[in-house]
Amino acid sequence: MTDTADRRTRLADAAVETLARTGMRGLTHRAVDQAAGLPEGSCSNCFRTRQALLEATVERLAERDAAELALPVPAVPDPDELSTLLADIIERWLTTDRDRMLARYELALESTRRPELRKALRDSGARFRTMATELFAALGAPDPARRANAFVGCLDGVIFDRLAGAGGGEPDRQQLAETVRILFRGFLA
Repeated sequence: MTDTADRRTRLADAAVETLARTGMRGLTHRAVDQAAGLPEGSCSNCFRTRQALLEATVERLAERDAAELALPVPAVPDPDELSTLLADIIERWLTTDRDRMLARYELALESTRRPELRKALRDSGARFRTMATELFAALGAPDPARRANAFVGCLDGVIFDRLAGAGGGEPDRQQLAETVRILFRGFLA
């Protein structure tokens, strides 16, 4: 990776942290510079506009998620094994990687007022819906794209509920695995 690419990644990671800690109003080029530990002006030099910074943040979130979700799917996948793997990822997203989820929801809400940001979120989300479609096809689900889309929406709801909704509190990995198993059974029926 080049120095410029390293700096852009560092700034995008700092933007995620800033969004999680201070929300959309606290996301400024200066705040990102401070969170990244870089000289003032670094963020605005890499991302000239707020929109460019928001889009870079969306892309960075998608990169990190894609790396985690690139699970090898066996020829005959086992929904129970997949449920355990997904529960592990969700638990991490609710604990050690909590900032990523908070930033994602901040961006999602902001995208309701910014069509360009909405497009960036949809484009990045399409990758994961494609991955889920391939998984549901491998599981033999009828209409895998429709079921995958609903499955991803349900998982997102579970994560939001545990992170910011009434279902909050310490995540229980076993309960998360059971929730994912129930979803798989329902969408494969």
